[in-house]
Amino acid sequence: MSDKSKKRHEFVRKFMIKPGDRFRMKQVSPSSTPGINSSEEADLELDRITRQISELQKIFYAESRHSLLIVLQAMDTGGKDGTVKHVFGPLNPQGVLVNSFKAPSPEELAHDFLWRIHAEVPKKGMIGIFNRSHYEDVLIVRVHDMVPKKEVNRRYGQINAFEKYLAENGVPILKFYLHISKKEQKERLLARLELPDKQWKFSSADVAERKLWNNYQRAYEKAISECSTPWAPWYVIPSDHKWYRNYAISRIILATLKGMKLSYPKPEQHLDEIIIDD
Repeated sequence: MSDKSKKRHEFVRKFMIKPGDRFRMKQVSPSSTPGINSSEEADLELDRITRQISELQKIFYAESRHSLLIVLQAMDTGGKDGTVKHVFGPLNPQGVLVNSFKAPSPEELAHDFLWRIHAEVPKKGMIGIFNRSHYEDVLIVRVHDMVPKKEVNRRYGQINAFEKYLAENGVPILKFYLHISKKEQKERLLARLELPDKQWKFSSADVAERKLWNNYQRAYEKAISECSTPWAPWYVIPSDHKWYRNYAISRIILATLKGMKLSYPKPEQHLDEIIIDD
């Protein structure tokens, strides 16, 4: 392994929750910025990384041997939309699909909880982004006692089996928890109240959910601990600094794409003999 490859792997491992470990939020400082010192430095690096991801996306799309599923989870104001915009916005939209899972519809409730998720798994050649995901079915339902605890506990194993099935069928999964502090959340909620161009994003429900902060933190700890697996590990990203969040996630995506050893499909034979008429 080259020195560059070693550095990429070391950076990725900083944020990966080791399968089998009992994760606690206090293990990761949401305001930390390991590996980089300033937003200016991060912006320069992000520009370089984005160009590399864009080039690899071309090959990924052309090869159409795998798809890639990105799962984004966070507390309210955690930065899921911002991540989609700044990390994936510069990519070719033809190869990117974003899904946001809200409260299930009556039709979705008539099926198992993974039915609507499986239907949105990206096809080969595509990068799919879940802005909220199947993990809502072990998070909000746990905090609000929507289903029996026994059923929630059963779902962890079902999620792991589902993700293993996807991974074994050419759908690698990157799961990011965007870790912000309670203080940072308050500042972002206040900004939504005070700035006219952000007021549309404010919901009084966010304030009500904030009162359940500790319950959500425990629910996330449980979900991350139970569902960080060798085939689909969780990455906990310090996200108080938006610039660092974008930088760290981009580096992990770049390392993942490079690890796939992508290559363009072989062209047809005898292309040099083809004559195109005037």
